[in-house]
Amino acid sequence: MDLLHSLVLGLVQGLTEFLPVSSSGHLAITQHFLPGFEQPGVLFDVMLHVGTMVAVIIYFRSELTSMATAPFRRDEDARLYRRLLLLLIAGSVPTALIGLSFKDFFEGLFDNLPVVALMLLVTGTLLFLSERFRRKGRKEGELTLTDALVVGTVQGCAIIPGISRSGSTIAALLLKGVDGETAARFSFLLALPAVFGAALLSLRDLQGLAAGELPVYLAGTGVAFASGLASIHFLMGVIRKKRLFAFAVYCWLAGSLLLSYSL
Repeated sequence: MDLLHSLVLGLVQGLTEFLPVSSSGHLAITQHFLPGFEQPGVLFDVMLHVGTMVAVIIYFRSELTSMATAPFRRDEDARLYRRLLLLLIAGSVPTALIGLSFKDFFEGLFDNLPVVALMLLVTGTLLFLSERFRRKGRKEGELTLTDALVVGTVQGCAIIPGISRSGSTIAALLLKGVDGETAARFSFLLALPAVFGAALLSLRDLQGLAAGELPVYLAGTGVAFASGLASIHFLMGVIRKKRLFAFAVYCWLAGSLLLSYSL
């Protein structure tokens, strides 16, 4: 993999990780059409996710700081953030169980363009339904254990290429009556434990990385971070204006075109 491939994939990862259009699906499509591309292995994908994880940490640094200090404080805000922290832990459990149990099977679908296309159509439908049937939203203090477990399960299933992690988890919370901004924040924060766990599991792959490849990998990671930070800002604005339907149409069009091409 050369520098150009790394930069392009980093940009695609950063933009599509948070926009509800499936980063895994777009990475699969991009890799398929990049001339001379050779799959670098899981480590590069994880490093791209680490770049977007850092973007989440910076954007939500205030919430993360409040959660980190909540166990040592006794004010009203601390009680809210302690509860939010417990819900994030609970939601991470089904994600981990699904990811560890079916990781190899789902990764085997990465090069299956018809599956990616169909899952993009599913993502578009989820976004349409969530926008069509969203109700008056509940805030962070009204999130329940059921909310956390449902969205954690959905996040685990989003390892399927073409299913948008952010889109499906936000849609699930919207359909359960959660406020849009609250749904987006909880979705992004819930991604952190999953990405961190995947990064830890991939540390052993660093031994097989040639020294000359490290700068290329880091360049892609940096682009993923910068574009990811920009896409978080953009999506939060979209959520406030309740305009997810445009992303549903995009997923339907992209899925239909890819399905026509692959068949």
